[in-house]
Formats: sequence, C-alpha cells, structure tokens
Amino acid sequence: MEASELTGHISKRYNKDIENLRNMVLSMGGLVESQLLLAISALVSGDSELGLKVANDDYKVNDLEVSIDEECGRILAMRAPAAGDLRLIVAIIKTITDLERIGDEAEKIGFLASKLAAMDRPSDSYRELKTLGTHVSHMVRDAMNAFARLDVEEAFEVVREDEGVDREYEAIQRQCITFMMEDPREIKRVMNVTWAARSLERIGDHAKNICEYVIYMVQGRDVRHTGITASSDISSD
Repeated sequence: MEASELTGHISKRYNKDIENLRNMVLSMGGLVESQLLLAISALVSGDSELGLKVANDDYKVNDLEVSIDEECGRILAMRAPAAGDLRLIVAIIKTITDLERIGDEAEKIGFLASKLAAMDRPSDSYRELKTLGTHVSHMVRDAMNAFARLDVEEAFEVVREDEGVDREYEAIQRQCITFMMEDPREIKRVMNVTWAARSLERIGDHAKNICEYVIYMVQGRDVRHTGITASSDISSD
C-alpha cells in the first residue's frame, strides 16, 4: 500500500470513528429524552409503577456515558485530533456529563412521582408541573437537534428559552410557599412538588449548557457566563 493510499485509509477510518462517536451521543440524548418524558408522565398521571421504572432504568444512561467517555479517550490517544475535531471531542465529553445529569434528575422525578402517587392529588393534576416539564423536554429535544445539525441559531434559541423556564419555576415556588402557609398539613406533599420543579429547572440548565457546547464546537468560542441576549451575539465573528 502506497503512502497516499494509507493516508486515505486512515482518514476514512478516523472520520468513521468521529461519526460513530456523534451517533453514540445522539443515542444517549434520545434515551435521556425518553426517560424524561416518562418521568413527567408518571408525575402528572400519578403512576407510581412508571415512576419507579424510570428511576431504576437510570443505569442505562450511566452505561452510555461510560462507553462514550472511553471512546473519546481512545480517539484522543490514538488520533491526536486538532482544531475543530479537538473541539468536538471536548464538547462531547462535556455534553455527555450534562446528559447524565439530566438522567439523574429524571431519576429523582421518577422517585418523587412514586411518592406523590400515594398522596392526595390536586384537582388540576399538577398542571404547572406538566407545563414546566413540557417546556424543558422541548429544550432537551431542541438541544440534541442543535447538536446533530451543529445549528448555532437553534442552540441560541434554547439558551434564550432557559429564561422562561426560570420564570415558570419561580412561579411554582411562590405557589408552593402559599399552599404550605395556608395548610401546614400539605407541607410534605408540596415539598415533593417543589423538589420535582427544581429537578425540571435544572434539566433546563443542562439543556442550555449543551447548546453552549454546540456554539463552542462550531465557532470555537466559549459563551458561558457572557449574558447572550441576541442571535447576533453568537453568530458574529
């Protein structure tokens, strides 16, 4: 095999490794999104069995994180990627950490759903939690779409959506405080609601983080803590 053929073969193998790595991350994202949707469903429907299933299946997310992390380490050691490919590997390592944490929050919501299922349910069936859950699940879905397409504009939209999630969470917190003041007998149940809302709010933060990594992959700029307020802030060079 001539040098040019060997180089071409190595290049194709390397590109295949990178593509496989991206697909693994997307599979992990799909699993996390599914776990989140099931946890939210268990929460608002009072399905204790479903909530416990979500909690007990968290190991699947953890296993994927370990596999992807090991693959990243192998590529770093064997391929010594540079420039854009190195940014991709770094961003993937950070992304799977946030996905694993979303899985952890879904696990918490599953356990809380199981607890709440055994308590008296409000007439609105936790409408506010359902609204917040829908919001953050869309953020996770859109964050993974931005990752798959390397779409900076979609990533920005998710970053901006996090402000709305924070407002919804704060509204639920205020409502919970009011309920506990009006009826101390409701404290245990309302505290579980508060913790579920907190988990959902954190999931929004993790989705936002993933989109910041997408921006880093595409543009090579770290936009964390920069107070992005407009798409032009992230699309300009």
